[in-house]
Amino acid sequence: MADWARLGPDAEVVAFDRHLRVPDEAAAALAAFDVICLMRERMGVPRALIERLPRLKLIVMSGSQSQSIDFAAAAERGIPVCRTSTQLSNSAAEHAFGLILCCARNIAQEAHTMRTGGWQSTVGIALHGKTLGLLGLGTLGSMVARYGHAFGMRVIAWSQNLTDERAATAGARRVGKDELLRGSDVVSIHLKLSARTRGLLGAAELALMKPSAILVNTSRGPIIDEAALVAALERRQIRAAGLDAFDQEPLPADHALRRLDNAILTPHLGYVTEETLRMFYTGMIEDIEAWRAGTPIRLYGGFDTGERP
Repeated sequence: MADWARLGPDAEVVAFDRHLRVPDEAAAALAAFDVICLMRERMGVPRALIERLPRLKLIVMSGSQSQSIDFAAAAERGIPVCRTSTQLSNSAAEHAFGLILCCARNIAQEAHTMRTGGWQSTVGIALHGKTLGLLGLGTLGSMVARYGHAFGMRVIAWSQNLTDERAATAGARRVGKDELLRGSDVVSIHLKLSARTRGLLGAAELALMKPSAILVNTSRGPIIDEAALVAALERRQIRAAGLDAFDQEPLPADHALRRLDNAILTPHLGYVTEETLRMFYTGMIEDIEAWRAGTPIRLYGGFDTGERP
């Protein structure tokens, strides 16, 4: 996805194709490295890991934000953290709508039925004329709003700071959170994880949704109370959930969500496209080159130790 040879013959580049358990497995695997490059939040870098990486001099993370790095611990060690381009692609919004379609038309189940020798076994629903409720109407939520209009859906939205004017600009009508949950045929989450949004949808909120409703989450898992969602899906309290983010990632092999036929699960693929990965990895190389030249770029939070390689 990028020309790592640009770093020169004195740089050894090692790629890991498996999840490293933190801190023990990660500490053992990464102890010899001066630089670690992280794909979003797929692996956490807490203090317990940073303290066990004596050679670590630079952390590079893809994207512009991370809640999985202990920035204070890195700063104490004089380790700069660089990010990559903040250019936002449509990938996550497209994936969200893919999950909506998959849930509405039972695509995953029917594809499996075809591969096992069967034929049509379910009945889907049309999106045209239905109501799309967006929790969050920022850049990604606004993209999904446009996709909803293309499918002939009515679009309503809620977030804590949303105004009528901002909603109208995105082609949506601002409503209260409970009204959105009661009135939507599809609810799609596009909020950042924070103290205000953690556990935003629990048992009480899920109980407001229509039995025919679809819930999609391509944001962060902890925005939904996962145990409450499992219970709602088991009781068929809602039609289906399309989930790309989970409380624990990778999702444990024996997790209850894996056994539910009304849960469509993808392994945090919202941003995983060739175009996005090329942008991320090229940005990582640029960060390393700049750091080696003594002029680090895209420092997270403006942090700079003043030290130079």
